[in-house]
Amino acid sequence: MKLRNTAAAALAAFALALSLPGSALAATGHFSYKYVTDLGHEETVVLTDPHSGKCINLRGVGSDDLQPGYGPHNRTDTPVIVYKGANCTGSEYRLRANGNPARDDLLVRSVKFEAAAR
Repeated sequence: MKLRNTAAAALAAFALALSLPGSALAATGHFSYKYVTDLGHEETVVLTDPHSGKCINLRGVGSDDLQPGYGPHNRTDTPVIVYKGANCTGSEYRLRANGNPARDDLLVRSVKFEAAAR
């Protein structure tokens, strides 16, 4: 009987540990890009600890009706794919984790950070 209770408790603890969200769901660090506003001012946007494994349309440039952003810089611990189109479509380019800034001619509207392996 004690063995059965111990096994049940261990199984419940394991299930609870699997259900808890972990840092694998987000990249750690900063991702930035630049864009020109409707008034002609250059702005820099910074995403802090962005979600991994899902498409992110970027603020100010995340629609195909807007001018794209440019010069992305991935300072997170996770590689990212940047897309020229909204909704992670169009030309794509992979930026390594903690990399150097990309050139200003690399255009971006959406990004997807790679999901960490468990």
